[in-house]
Amino acid sequence: MTAYLALFRGINVGRNQRIAMADLRTLLTGLGHSDVVTHLQSGNAVFRSDRTDPDALAAEIEDAVTEQLGLTVRVLVRDEADLRRVVDANPLADVATDPSKLLVTFLSAPTGQAELDSIDPATYAPEVMAVGEREVYVWYPDGVRKAKLNPPFFEKRYPKDARAAGTARNWNTITKLLTMMTP
Repeated sequence: MTAYLALFRGINVGRNQRIAMADLRTLLTGLGHSDVVTHLQSGNAVFRSDRTDPDALAAEIEDAVTEQLGLTVRVLVRDEADLRRVVDANPLADVATDPSKLLVTFLSAPTGQAELDSIDPATYAPEVMAVGEREVYVWYPDGVRKAKLNPPFFEKRYPKDARAAGTARNWNTITKLLTMMTP
């Protein structure tokens, strides 16, 4: 069985799109996944499954959320090896001095398909970004509240893909989720 992380985009941040973590655990268990645990109220679920396609899992979970909870929510799924790669490859480890201000925006498609090369990082200083395989690392020394390099910024770089999605987590959350996935 493989450990997976489901990242739910935009839930529990306002009055709409509310999902109780108990309901999320029940939904994932009902889909046949095991050892389901959630972290925080912002849409992080770790589970185990014998299925092997993270993108197919994401689509299945999205459909179940719509069918069972009546909400349209994007979900990105990563396996343990992929999340470990994200952590081990952190290109901003020497720059980011506060893990709560280092965010990784997970993307629904490889960054090679995005128009990220046209971004002039100097335009967004003091924010610093680095592009990974299917994620973008961003250091926000002044905090994320008024950040320009936010997840919607990166989603817009997929102009031909209406299903493009991005969802960000801070470094503290990412490392905690990886710990939760590790047996």
